[in-house]
Amino acid sequence: MDDVLIGTLVASTLRVSVPLVLCALAGCLSERSGVIDLGLEGKMLLTAFAAASVGAISGSLALALAAAVAVGVALSMLHGYACVTHGGDQVVLGVAITMIAAGLTVVLGIAWFSLGGQTPPLPEAVRLHPLFGSAAAAVRAWPLVGPTLALALFGHDAFVYGALGAVAAVWWLLYRTRFGLRLRASGENPAMVDAAGVSVQRMRFAALALNGVLSALAGSYLVLAMNPSFIPNMTAGRGYMALAAMIFGKWHPVGALAACLLFGFLDTASIRLQGVPLPLVGAVPVQAIQALPYVMTVVLLAGFIGRAVAPQALGRPYVKER
Repeated sequence: MDDVLIGTLVASTLRVSVPLVLCALAGCLSERSGVIDLGLEGKMLLTAFAAASVGAISGSLALALAAAVAVGVALSMLHGYACVTHGGDQVVLGVAITMIAAGLTVVLGIAWFSLGGQTPPLPEAVRLHPLFGSAAAAVRAWPLVGPTLALALFGHDAFVYGALGAVAAVWWLLYRTRFGLRLRASGENPAMVDAAGVSVQRMRFAALALNGVLSALAGSYLVLAMNPSFIPNMTAGRGYMALAAMIFGKWHPVGALAACLLFGFLDTASIRLQGVPLPLVGAVPVQAIQALPYVMTVVLLAGFIGRAVAPQALGRPYVKER
């Protein structure tokens, strides 16, 4: 029973952490280039709605993902046009994107589907399905650790493995490529990048484009794997949790992954603890258990944000000298 519980907790933690990991990587790329992104929550919400709407209408997984990516990149380009090209306030625009997404998804949902802001359930062909089922059966036959490994690491959908691969890919891009060096320099010393003949605006737009793709994948996962239809405000603060994980991870992909796994574990544990009496405490109210991930977000930010050093040019529009 303990092996089954451990395997289930690990598997649930990985699945719950996927949108957080993808969203934290999106924030890491944009903020490493010098652009603050407080609109991660709104991007996730609007791309989830796009994936659910197109998937429900077309019945195609490819079209649902394409719609989500198109919306995510468009929002990032809007962010870049306002803040990178015209030097707008990055914090204000990020909050505006989130507020617009929260209202627009409900209005469009009511107008298109007449279901109170929700979308129709996605057909089974659009949903993500587990991979490596035969491998899981083979691993389960191993002595001692087989059942735990089969439950914990096998039988996930492609996005779970893809999110872990994305962490390695973003790390390699940022720290092992010339593009990554220029991107990080754009967030630390944009004048030096400009003096080297590299366009700071182009680097920031490139980072925002990747940010839009990853945000779209995070949002689409919510409806393609976790919930069969879009529900108003279904992101439930995950964008801000991903932002906190990125800061706690010191704007590093691996650090952000560790923080996201912690949040995912707390979310999973909160579900398991509902209705379970604790020693000296008794039955804890469900609301207190559900608040655990958000309380940890505040605690981590309060305890570590002062120790994390942000990119030096973060939030500062760069104006090329003539």
